[in-house]
Amino acid sequence: MFNRPVYLNQLIKFKDKEQIKVITGIRRCGKSSLLELFAEYLKEQGICEDNILQVNFEDLKYNNMTYLELNELVEKQAEKIKGNLYLFLDEVQKVDKWELTVNSLRLKKNIDIYITGSNAYLLSSQLSTYLSGRYVEIKMQPLTFKEFLTFYDLGDINIDRKFDLYMKYGGMPGLKDFNFDEKAIRQTLDGIFSTVLVKDIATHSDIKDVSLLNKITSFLSDNIGNPISVSKIKNTLVSNQAISKGLHQSIIDNFITLLENAFVFYRINRYDIKGKAFLKTQGKYYMVDTGLRNFFLGFKDIDRGHILENIVFLELLSRGYNISIGKIGNTEVDFIATTYNEKIYIQVCETLYSEETRTKELKPLQNIKDNYEKIVLTKDNIFVNTDENGIKILNVIDWLLN
Repeated sequence: MFNRPVYLNQLIKFKDKEQIKVITGIRRCGKSSLLELFAEYLKEQGICEDNILQVNFEDLKYNNMTYLELNELVEKQAEKIKGNLYLFLDEVQKVDKWELTVNSLRLKKNIDIYITGSNAYLLSSQLSTYLSGRYVEIKMQPLTFKEFLTFYDLGDINIDRKFDLYMKYGGMPGLKDFNFDEKAIRQTLDGIFSTVLVKDIATHSDIKDVSLLNKITSFLSDNIGNPISVSKIKNTLVSNQAISKGLHQSIIDNFITLLENAFVFYRINRYDIKGKAFLKTQGKYYMVDTGLRNFFLGFKDIDRGHILENIVFLELLSRGYNISIGKIGNTEVDFIATTYNEKIYIQVCETLYSEETRTKELKPLQNIKDNYEKIVLTKDNIFVNTDENGIKILNVIDWLLN
């Protein structure tokens, strides 16, 4: 089983704390495996197997279990043991009114609760209502490039070729069994996407028009990193005769929200650096996995520039940064990455060979007058590890592996 210490260490840190541990993320990104890893860790620490109760609601034996039956199952197990019961509820959103059971079990002093789910609305909105902040959310993603290199046995091929494989096929852990067989990968990604769109979005939200959901997904996939508005999506789909002119924009907006809640896309807002305020319009969307994006668009000649930008975004997310897009005058900075004590301005560009491109990418950073770190990440090596008046130019692969 592949160890993912970034996430495992978070579970260890909150072990035996009163907060409910909520692991969220798109289907098949490794949430269930993380619980298995944590169970193995507990056993290594001397925790008896009877003190670990794992309930995976994808398992048919728990099909149609009610929240009251779940409560009874857990309480009976807690009565049998000495010490704490470590309760793992995998894909808990399948149980109607599950939050009532979780809230009740939280009051028991000897039950340490860990839950996973594939929908942000179910896990965040309902939990916040019932638990008033008494939970911690661990946001799980597919493999980073550094994890990808550890996960796969890629032999002696050079690092650029390895990165090309990552750009094309992404980081969904379940692809490992197919050794980059494109047909098998297509089938696997198709299964993931179908499950997300139908089970996690359409069924739970009672959506009848799955074809519209597919069209919006396709549009967002094809426009990662581009400024987008709901009206732009509608106008494009209408002009392509994909939807009728009478479709209300609120329906498109709702579908986008559902895609975000299922962790398919992330919306990033623009920030006026001079005005020091977030802008309400023209946000950008990035996809949870480049392999899913390439699958949805047909593995055509991939748009390497935007995919590179998407990978950098996901890496910043995995490193715990809050991310926005920077507006400085008439220019734009790809990412402003911040934590409570750090700020970095980042431009992403596949190549800086052209003097025109180099000038264009450096200009927004040169217009920022504060002293925070400024970086250009590029795939080529001609200008890397140089400094342009305080702006660092770094190779993106080196940065991803740092």
